[in-house]
Formats: sequence, C-alpha cells, structure tokens
Amino acid sequence: MTEPSSVAKTGSAPDPTDFANYFCTYGFLYHQKDMLEDHKRTGAYYQAVMSNKRQFAGKVVLDVGTGSGILAIFAAKAGARKVYAVEATGIAASARKLIEHNKLSYVIEVIQGTIESIDIPEKVDIIISEWMGYFLLRESMLDSVLVARDKFLKPGGALYPSHASMYLAPIQSPNSQQRMSEFHGSMEGWADFLQDMKNFYQVDLDVLSDSYRQEQREYYLSTSQWTDTHPQQLLGPASCFKRYDLHTLTLEELKEPMKEDFIMHVTDGGPVDAFCGFFDVEFKGSSENPADVEVKLTTAPDPTGATHWGQQTFYISPPIDCAPSDHLKCAIGVSRRQDNHRLLRVKVAAKVEGNSMFAAQSQSPRMLEYNID
Repeated sequence: MTEPSSVAKTGSAPDPTDFANYFCTYGFLYHQKDMLEDHKRTGAYYQAVMSNKRQFAGKVVLDVGTGSGILAIFAAKAGARKVYAVEATGIAASARKLIEHNKLSYVIEVIQGTIESIDIPEKVDIIISEWMGYFLLRESMLDSVLVARDKFLKPGGALYPSHASMYLAPIQSPNSQQRMSEFHGSMEGWADFLQDMKNFYQVDLDVLSDSYRQEQREYYLSTSQWTDTHPQQLLGPASCFKRYDLHTLTLEELKEPMKEDFIMHVTDGGPVDAFCGFFDVEFKGSSENPADVEVKLTTAPDPTGATHWGQQTFYISPPIDCAPSDHLKCAIGVSRRQDNHRLLRVKVAAKVEGNSMFAAQSQSPRMLEYNID
C-alpha cells in the first residue's frame, strides 16, 4: 500500500543505529503480543477510552507509536471521527491489515514514519500513546509524545495518559546476596582463566583484570533487574519522588538530568536489600476537557503478578541496616546514558536518619549507581 497522500515528510529519516537498537524490536508481532496480553496495561487503556466515550465522540485522535493499532481501534470504537495512527516500524502493515479486517479503515489512517518526520492535515483533539518504558523513562519515547503535542494538539486538547508518577520503595530481597555471590564466582572464574592461559599458552592476561572486574561489577552489582516484587517484600511505603503533568512538561525539561530529594520510611526496619522502582500513569484528560472517569494504570508490586513492565530492582550490597523507627533521607538522579540516549543511569544517595543505633552510626550517605539497560 502506498503512503496516504495526506502525509508529507517534513523531517529526516531516523538514525540507523537508533532504529536497529530500538525501533526494530517493536516491528515483530511476538513483541506486540507480549504487550497486548498484559491485561492490566491493555485493560487500563480500554477502560480509559471506553469510559470516556463523550470525550472521544466526533473527535480527531492521534495515536503515537500505534504498534498493532489497538489504541487507534479503541478510539474509533469510542466514536472518534478520525484517527491518525503513526508507527515507525514495519508493524504498520500489520496494523493496516488488522484495522481493515475490523472494518475501521474509514476512520483510521495508518501512517508509517516517525512522529518527528511526518505531517498530518489537521490539528487533533486527543493524543493517545503507550510510551512508557522500564522505570517510566527508559526508551525516551515520551520525547516523541511531547513533539506530537507541540506540533499537532489543539489548544485545550487532551493527552491519554495525562499524568505520570515515579516511585521508589525499600524492600527485602535474597537476590541481593545472590548477585554478590555471582560476582565473586565470576572473579574466581577469571582467576582460573588467567592461570590456564599462563599454563597452556605462556601468556599473562592479568593486565586486563581491573577492566574485567569493572565490567563484571557493572553487570552484577550496578545494573537494575526486572523483577516481579511481592508486596510482602516491602519494608515501608513507596515514596513518590517525581510527578509529571504531560500537558505542561517541556521537552527541554524532560531531557535535563533529574535531581530530586525525598524521604523513604522504613516502617518494618531493615536490612534494606534493595530499592524497588515503579511508576503510575493516570488518564485524567485536560483541564479544558477532563475525563468523566479517571483511570490509573499502576506498575506497583501486586500479589496477583506484575505488568510486563514489572519493577526495576536496584540491589544494595552490603544492605543498609535500619530500625523500624528510621527513615532514609534520599537524593536521586536520573539521566540518559551517553552511549545510548534511550537507556538510563540512576544515582541514589541514601542516609539513615532516626533515633536508632544505625542512624547514629550513619555518618555520610551511601552513594549507589546503576544502569537501566
């Protein structure tokens, strides 16, 4: 199918490396299936749209990163007059096929291209997108949603979702010591390897030991891990350290490294083996066009199981000792990685405060750094 005549290319093609590292993953149906069968995710979007049919009826909607086309289909079923479904990858062909099969082509127009490089012939009333990555910001797709907002959204138009919040909670986890054990095992294996290279080939590789240690430490001790955390692991309530209103957030603010101070209460005492990070998004509409029914999608620890985002767990070794009366005074920094702007670097400073012996012994904050790959 040729590209719709209404589409005009106004920007450059996506960076080939970025396409290979990021966009190509979403071009496979298996990946779309993983997201679609996450019913907490898909169900929240369905409820947010179908419970607010009055907001969608007769409106023009833009779906940023349509993927399989499911959100565009929801919008059309809610009564949208026109839906522009923009998708950068080849999955756009599958979206067209699905939309045609569901007899919605008269409403939905699939446009293949990045939101930065396409144009549409009219302003829109609503932008809908499932842009969230691990720890909310991994993948940097929110950039594209804000670009779409600034280019195409009418004054007073609504974003679905409209708000987002980030959380960190203290947890207990046996995996923290396991990761440390795996790191030590890796270094023992390296020592055996060095000896073998000397014995078999008379080559001394010890000059590489520091680099190998740093590489393995980064992997085992300084990289967050996807987890399905059970609420019973929580040692205290989650603390919200960042909230976004997507109607007012600027692209420049989003790209700046985040720096926030907050308190985590350790109501059950320690030791704190790890921090658990997750996010919520809310569908509230805009102040001019508020939703009749507000819907929240949360990725918090849940006894019924995690969403496909799970939680990001940041292990602490050695753990932080706390008493039930203590709290952690924290500072967090979140920035984009220099080697790949879609990945994240997280820095946390945590100091025990309170009346316990642990607080008295805590002279300076623990400085922790992690990658989110």
